[in-house]
Amino acid sequence: MPRSFSERYMTSRNDPETYWRAEAEQLPWFSPPSAIVDERPDGLADYFSDGTTNTAYLALDYQIELGRGDQTALIYDSPVTHTIKRFSYREVLAEVERLAGALSLMGVGPGDRVIIYLPMVPEAAFAMLACARLGAIHSVVFGGFAPRELATRIDDATPKVLMTATCGIEFDQVIPYMPLVDEACRLAEHQVDGRMILARPEATYTLSSGDVDWGSQVKKAPAAPWIEVKATDPLYILYTSGTTGKPKGVVRDHGGHAVALKHSMEVLYGAEPGDVFWAASDVGWVVGHSYIVYAPLLMGCTTVLFEGKPVRTPDAGTFWRVMAEHKVNIFFTAPTAFRAIRKEDPDGALINQYDLGALKSLFLAGERTDPATYHWLVERIPVPVVDHWWQTETGSPVAGVPQGQGVPLPVKVGSAGPVLPGYEVKILDESLTPCAPGETGAVVLSLPLPPGCLPTVWNNHDRLIEAYLTEYLGYYHTGDGGYLDEDGYLFITGRTDDVINVAGHRLSTGEMEAVVALHPAVAECAVIGVQD
Repeated sequence: MPRSFSERYMTSRNDPETYWRAEAEQLPWFSPPSAIVDERPDGLADYFSDGTTNTAYLALDYQIELGRGDQTALIYDSPVTHTIKRFSYREVLAEVERLAGALSLMGVGPGDRVIIYLPMVPEAAFAMLACARLGAIHSVVFGGFAPRELATRIDDATPKVLMTATCGIEFDQVIPYMPLVDEACRLAEHQVDGRMILARPEATYTLSSGDVDWGSQVKKAPAAPWIEVKATDPLYILYTSGTTGKPKGVVRDHGGHAVALKHSMEVLYGAEPGDVFWAASDVGWVVGHSYIVYAPLLMGCTTVLFEGKPVRTPDAGTFWRVMAEHKVNIFFTAPTAFRAIRKEDPDGALINQYDLGALKSLFLAGERTDPATYHWLVERIPVPVVDHWWQTETGSPVAGVPQGQGVPLPVKVGSAGPVLPGYEVKILDESLTPCAPGETGAVVLSLPLPPGCLPTVWNNHDRLIEAYLTEYLGYYHTGDGGYLDEDGYLFITGRTDDVINVAGHRLSTGEMEAVVALHPAVAECAVIGVQD
């Protein structure tokens, strides 16, 4: 395998079969793949199609086989409940085995869908891994989403079971979940077979027919073994906003996803087994899927699951406290979080109260990093501050300054960095002509895409083709505008579709309009973004 970043990149483009075979060999397989890249008529590709694996096995059982059973796998830090818990790899596996057994008792098996509607608690990660262990397909919905949004996802995914909790907590406010879940189930045409409800002490709920108490169900369940699945079998469905208003169910597979995530941890993030990796996001978003739950565990790291906010839980020093207390090595969040911290603590005085000596790098993504926020950080944090760019659809980064390839390349303020191995980014004008360096156009990705990207949209492959592959033939249309400079660094200038970005999360104006228009007093409506 080539060592330098430039050699890696060129090999990934010129000889993808050799490149991804070598990356796949970094993981164990139940049946090693002989087919590495199978290009499809639609321009996309299937990866490792004759291999078999299981993501939960790779994240837990295999790590224990490597001797990491007693290493901390997950740190739960919840300032809103004044709780800190640590789980070793062996303890996480025990939780996941029993939870998978509990789901089996409810009839969940390979290929079945399970909706997970939970706050930022360890059980959210355990639920995802339990589904993966069974070969079931999880679909995590951001805890607190409105009933109609949840109902839409229930109808599209048609889950057998819905996993939820009695409440979430936002700052100091308890948000009861069950009224939202009950209303969503009433609105949905599809009816789940059962609901597993996690009782939190902050809110109570009386079980209805078809409901089971989480703790009681797990207590009586046997430990479930992992199920061998095809590399191309779906691992999860994650719904993302689109310009038409109806969310698209992005599908991620087991094999390509695992290879891509481990690759990103090594090449971009510079992570090593035993590192403490903290992605300050939510499991309901792609960052939470990839970099709270799966990637850190696949890499043998310790992941931090944080139930709080950058401010008011209790103050603007919370992030620094978590980094210091848990000796975080690699940190990742959206620029919005630091804008909120900077607003509350403009001089960064709270930083000086904590020892950040373990921190190696700080990553930003989810939106463009404004120069003011970047400079505020680099003037106060003595580690690389790295912007990078990717999407729900790609599952892992497309561009960023790699921290795992020897001497890092320079960071350019306002840029997401160079394009990463596996991807080729082009900037095209309206006539599909490549733009000159520095000239803004549509950001597109050459086909086929690398492992880990969306192989399809759940139950609607035609929608994938229409939304992503039609406007620029031979390319994946990202929906972003931007440019490449003379050094090949990518600059993202904004969305080209009608989506509002709030705290790094894409929210469709079409979805908002559809909800407002349901009110009988509304004839027509329009939702627009207002710059803050």
